Amino acid sequence: MKGKETYSYGIIGLGRFGTALAKTLAEAGKEVVVIDHMESKVKELRQYTESAFVSEDLSREVLEEIGIQNCDTVVVCIGEKIDTSILTTLNVVSLGVPRVIAKAISPEQGEVLEKIGAEVVYPERDMALRLAKRLLTNNILDYINLNNDVEITEISITQVIAGKTVLELDLRKTYGLNIIAVEHDRRTDTEVGPDYRFQQGDIIVVIGKTQNVKRFEQYLS
Repeated sequence: MKGKETYSYGIIGLGRFGTALAKTLAEAGKEVVVIDHMESKVKELRQYTESAFVSEDLSREVLEEIGIQNCDTVVVCIGEKIDTSILTTLNVVSLGVPRVIAKAISPEQGEVLEKIGAEVVYPERDMALRLAKRLLTNNILDYINLNNDVEITEISITQVIAGKTVLELDLRKTYGLNIIAVEHDRRTDTEVGPDYRFQQGDIIVVIGKTQNVKRFEQYLS
């Protein structure tokens, strides 16, 4: 009998990435269905979701029997086994799932996954880039790359601008950056007025072009 339940997310492959993703979504109250070929990994997830299935066969028929087509989003977390990753992703796409995301470990794998209709993520590469960014700069704490030109970045305030107000600094005019939030004394404020005066130890979150973030970071150093 085909699965009839409706799920917010389907996770196929319970390696470190898939397991962490499934747990986080389930803890956030989302309906999650998970599939893996190892009983031990599936058993671990059964405390988070009752819809946890052991299956070595990821054919279209088996996925349909489980009910993967009833998910709003399916994430295929089988990056290492490239042939299985591609075939499973193709099967999920063919079942009409609205949004299919697939993990890739190489540009070539990612290109194939994109051609068959999946969004592609590169967890290992993205984490390495984030770490490198932190190691190579003194004030950048973390960042998210939105595309090749735009990023959201957390920057630690230094003495260079401590004491200045948002209006005086005028990041938008000077650097083409917009302030999304300011963290002060472990409290985050997303509504930052022009009179807010920066203090050393503050963390600001900005969005803008990568080259402009780099210019601002160099100014702070």
